Amino acid sequence: MLARIYRPTKTAMQSGQALTKNWILEFEPSQARTIDPLMGWTSSGDMLNSQVRLRFATKEEAVAYAEKHGIAFQVFEPHVREATPKAYSDNFRYDRKGLWTH
Repeated sequence: MLARIYRPTKTAMQSGQALTKNWILEFEPSQARTIDPLMGWTSSGDMLNSQVRLRFATKEEAVAYAEKHGIAFQVFEPHVREATPKAYSDNFRYDRKGLWTH
């Protein structure tokens, strides 16, 4: 039973970083999902993958929990986003790169 420890990324519908601060310990699926032939729904008999999702404030807490309970794990480091500071007045600078069009 392998678990993955990661920090989730923001969704495409999010503009802020609200639900991306916690680290999550989640189990890998132990069996493949099956497709219901009549309705086309997907299902799985694996209860750990679909229902167990633990949240931790730090990566160290999640790793300590996994080691304490003997859970094999992989840690996925998050991609750090580099924010460049911008100001509205930069649109009107005289040394602006690119053409100014209306």
